[in-house]
Amino acid sequence: MWSRQRGRLKPLCCGVEELRCRRREREAALRKARREQQLVSKRLLRDEALEEAEEGCVAMIFGEAEIQQFLRLAQRGTEEKERERALVSLRRGLQRPEMQQTFIRLEGSIRTLVGLLTSNQALLQLEAARCLHELSHSEQSAVVEACLPATSYLLTYLSGHSSDFIELCLYTLGNLIVESEAVRRQLLPQGIVPALAACIQSPHLTVLEALGYALSQLLQAKEAPEKIIPSVLGSTLPQHMLQLLQPGPKLNLGVAVEFAWCLHYIICSQVNNALLITQGALSTLGLLLLDLAGAVQRTEDAGLELLACPVLRCLSNLLTEAAAEAVGGQLQLRDERVVAALFILLQFLLQKQPSLLPEGLWLLNNLTANSPSFCTSLLSLDLIEPLLHLLSVSNVVSMLVLTVLCNVAEKGPAYCQRLWPGPLLSSLLDTLAFSDTEVVGQSLELLQLLFLYQPGAAQAFLQQSGLQALQRHEEVAQLQDRVHALQQTALHG
Repeated sequence: MWSRQRGRLKPLCCGVEELRCRRREREAALRKARREQQLVSKRLLRDEALEEAEEGCVAMIFGEAEIQQFLRLAQRGTEEKERERALVSLRRGLQRPEMQQTFIRLEGSIRTLVGLLTSNQALLQLEAARCLHELSHSEQSAVVEACLPATSYLLTYLSGHSSDFIELCLYTLGNLIVESEAVRRQLLPQGIVPALAACIQSPHLTVLEALGYALSQLLQAKEAPEKIIPSVLGSTLPQHMLQLLQPGPKLNLGVAVEFAWCLHYIICSQVNNALLITQGALSTLGLLLLDLAGAVQRTEDAGLELLACPVLRCLSNLLTEAAAEAVGGQLQLRDERVVAALFILLQFLLQKQPSLLPEGLWLLNNLTANSPSFCTSLLSLDLIEPLLHLLSVSNVVSMLVLTVLCNVAEKGPAYCQRLWPGPLLSSLLDTLAFSDTEVVGQSLELLQLLFLYQPGAAQAFLQQSGLQALQRHEEVAQLQDRVHALQQTALHG
């Protein structure tokens, strides 16, 4: 990723505009790759009290005869407790993949379970739903497909009164949705999007978190941009999602993480990001970024990086939209405060989750790409040196750091004058010695901009034995010609 065209540097006529175009082409390719990388997973919801009560009970593998006996007892037992115990035993057995296969092969097994799910006895309904939930968590597509007859009932129960039961139905639907296109085809015309939109007004945080999970699974479907996301954008879901992401005492980390990912998948689809921007997505996410920066300074909560990742991605992608410029997106993000907050998060991620550093740097790249004011903030807050310290983390991080520095340098002589020499000279000498050719190439692009706008930089570079570091690379001859040509231009201009 962040690749550059391999080969020799072009002659001196390669100007600022061409360098900018080459970087934008790389960034467009990266955005496409990031949009295609989705996070598909399943969740298993189990009652902690039940788990403790059943501690020491090993999930046994039952044969067809035992399964049929459990189903008969659950369906026709003389006492409700006896029927419930049969379903509990069945549920524990269904935690084993082998028994799941045996269960779905039995004629009428799913039909019996659906019958119990739709009974008028709450405890039997709940245990039947738990059995279906175990099946929904299976990695075997045949098991998931077998649950299809139950999905419309699970959808209906989202309008019920029991928050625990609604939560269980949402997680089960989320597991089934992500696995099966047949499930999605059945649920979409039955109104899953309006049903989810109704759930988002629940006062229960557990329901909201489960809803965020189910919605995120739905939004990751391959047909989502054409068949799902337009309906979601046409509902009240986006406004409610943004409200749940508003900083403040009511902000819940678990709920915010789920809906930040939902927002990320919608934005990546590029169906109608202008609508999200007009609804205040940029300002909400910008305020949430500031809030996150404050939170990481106040607490050691290890879960904050889970929210930082989708928030950074959402902001990065929205800033590439033409609509963001039309509504003054850069102004909505309040220059210096956002840059300062972003560096606080970068330091936090460096300590807690270095693999997420590229997310923050990608946002910094998009902020500085077309905004002199953000570049000015970077310089006025003395953040160039902290940025250079990240060069040693990885080649991917180095590429992004150098790209941000190119964004600053291309703004003209005044910016290059503040960049050079400082610690940048020694850092560039180090990156030119990297074995990664893409990092070296990006370093050369930065040098070209500095030589163009700050002719004295070429002489300083030569005095610091810069060319000795470059002799390991095939570009050295052309770079020497360029340095001398720039020096002549500076002398005779």
